[in-house]
Amino acid sequence: MWQVFALRYARHDRTVQENFLMPVPDAHDAMPIDYFVWLLRGPDGREVLVDTGFDAATAARRGRTILRPVEECLAAFGSPVETIRDVVISHLHYDHAGNLGLFPNATFHIQDREVAFATGRHMCATCLRAPFEVEDVVKLVRAVYADRVCFHDGEGEVAPGVTLHRVGGHSDGLQMVRVATARGPLVLAVDAAHFYANVERQNPFPIVYDLGAMIQGWRRARLLAGGDESLVIPGHDPLVRARFPAAEGDAEVIRLDLPPARGC
Repeated sequence: MWQVFALRYARHDRTVQENFLMPVPDAHDAMPIDYFVWLLRGPDGREVLVDTGFDAATAARRGRTILRPVEECLAAFGSPVETIRDVVISHLHYDHAGNLGLFPNATFHIQDREVAFATGRHMCATCLRAPFEVEDVVKLVRAVYADRVCFHDGEGEVAPGVTLHRVGGHSDGLQMVRVATARGPLVLAVDAAHFYANVERQNPFPIVYDLGAMIQGWRRARLLAGGDESLVIPGHDPLVRARFPAAEGDAEVIRLDLPPARGC
């Protein structure tokens, strides 16, 4: 059984409407967004990192607030970047695939279709390439040439109990991560669902490549979690910190493999 931790490293103030594709009645209310990386710890001490966040330069350029750099989050939690051997890249958007250079000893796990998408003809369209940082994509390509990338085609396995599942939608090669935990198969939906409310309201996040695939991804996540919605973790929702306990006294590190608070 694996332990699963969400490490919050940044945030951004937004309105409700900015987080939904369709119009909403509470459009001008505040609805901030959190940015996480996720650390998985196995029973044998093996660690897998899911996503790598963004750096200070990208934060300044895009108007985001870094609370604590990713490398400091990991070091403070006992996992220096040099010790990380496996990194899952859910997709190549700036807030999930920056900082690749921080992990000199890691193999990067990514979907074939995400690399094809991020380097192909669709990047000629401004609206589709906007969430990507070209230097992040270039670093991933350099890692390919250095034999440090493990490609997956649909379904894949990183380690026993940690599997990958392409769903697309938000980005063509977006993959979710299913983790065997003591309370059941936990699904890191990442950007298949930014917020709990995207699924509850049936109203997608507005950055989307394939709307139909995004909606099917919500259903896929629930199936992978054995039908238990509490085991599906959205990628950017501050409610995650309210629903799950902090780990080892650090309010910015959330323990996801433990049961949520009663009533959540």
